[in-house]
Amino acid sequence: MYKKFLPDEYVKDIFQIKPEKLKAMGIKGIITDLDNTLVEWDRPLATPKLIDWFESMKQAGIHITVVSNNNEQRVKAFCDPLGIPFIHDARKPLQKAFKKAIADTEMKKEEMVMIGDQLLTDVFGGNRHGLHTILVVPVAKSDGFFTRFNRMIERRIMAKLKREGLIKWEE
Repeated sequence: MYKKFLPDEYVKDIFQIKPEKLKAMGIKGIITDLDNTLVEWDRPLATPKLIDWFESMKQAGIHITVVSNNNEQRVKAFCDPLGIPFIHDARKPLQKAFKKAIADTEMKKEEMVMIGDQLLTDVFGGNRHGLHTILVVPVAKSDGFFTRFNRMIERRIMAKLKREGLIKWEE
């Protein structure tokens, strides 16, 4: 059961994920979380560095969809200026938003990755749907109310995975 919370990869931040590596893996699409994955949960717009990252993916032919549990206003305000499709109120880890994101791209799930900062929503949801999952370190040290609760549970899951020798990265 705990293995469903284990990401396929773990990276320091989104910028460690390079289009060349994704292409070599046969990846054509990214489903990514927004808050604390791409930017801090309270930052309304993309940073110049993040805009460059999006552009590098676009130039490599890699499609990006933002899938967020946040409300439409928040996600739309971030994604619309960038021209990035999004799904808001996703209710991750439930499967509906993952299925929609994949269907909208007309790709196979084997051609997509799920990137996020939370085990309980992003990694668990992506793993349940058979996606390659990449866990990133949260970009902010603070979290919203519900995320703080999730992080408490995540620490217990991480400890269990570590005890079982399943975590291969350093903290």
